[in-house]
Amino acid sequence: MRSGFVTLVGRPNVGKSSLVNAFFGRKVLIVSDKPQTTRNKISCIYTDDDCQIVFTDTPGIHKPIHRLGEFMVKVAIQAMKGCDLILFVVDASKGYSEPEKRICDLLRRSNTNTFLVVNKIDLVKDSKEIERIVHNECNLFSKSFFTSVVQNQGVVELFEAIKAAMPEGPMYFPKEMLTDRPISFQAAELIREKVLLLTRDEVPHCVAVIVDEVTEKENLLYIAATIYVERDSQKGILIGKNGSMIKQIGTLARMEIESIADRKVYLDLHVKVKKNWRDKDFIILNEIGMKDEIDQGG
Repeated sequence: MRSGFVTLVGRPNVGKSSLVNAFFGRKVLIVSDKPQTTRNKISCIYTDDDCQIVFTDTPGIHKPIHRLGEFMVKVAIQAMKGCDLILFVVDASKGYSEPEKRICDLLRRSNTNTFLVVNKIDLVKDSKEIERIVHNECNLFSKSFFTSVVQNQGVVELFEAIKAAMPEGPMYFPKEMLTDRPISFQAAELIREKVLLLTRDEVPHCVAVIVDEVTEKENLLYIAATIYVERDSQKGILIGKNGSMIKQIGTLARMEIESIADRKVYLDLHVKVKKNWRDKDFIILNEIGMKDEIDQGG
């Protein structure tokens, strides 16, 4: 039996979550085209007959402009400690710049086996050029891979190399377990994903979703959640005319939560304004799981 821990790092929106979903052949992490969709360290557990791999998706490493951003970067850096393999994911279309330089410095200090993953190669003509640049700048990767989740290129080869790189070890989690997060966290993430999908402009990054209650009622799972925004105008956008937007968000989120919970779900959504919560309100930072992860990581 082989088993181990794999951490994915990179700047925001390079496709880390999409790669994990591709490894599993199903959706286990929320995705969107908005940068900084992933806010927490999220572990997804892949198990087959001869291996168990715990993939840890991390927030994109970026220059933070508020406390939430600072916490997100710290979470990503801490996730690089104590793992067996790091996947440094680079967007082929964005190239190598300051974010990648900073991550390379962190990787150098981690002294952990690292694969370079040049992702989104469908967006460029010559993906080898970005590999050459990154290797010249960093020179610390044991292997390089070129992937496109959209075109299903290189994903299988990368996954097989990950399995081969895992040390011999035990199963750390039950075989049927897919994530280390409870249904309340998964529900909150799916609700936030639908907000990202359906809204534009200033709304997505100002949204936090907190599940207030999860109650089993016969064959029904009742979930009450609050969507927090920073301004009254954002609240109006989320509610929509005659409640049309919040209804659409709720319908899409409920369908996916039901597939995870394997039962009918009643989703009760509310929208509240909490001004400047990303900078000043540690209660909400704690509720969405950021502060606890920082405290646990030291």
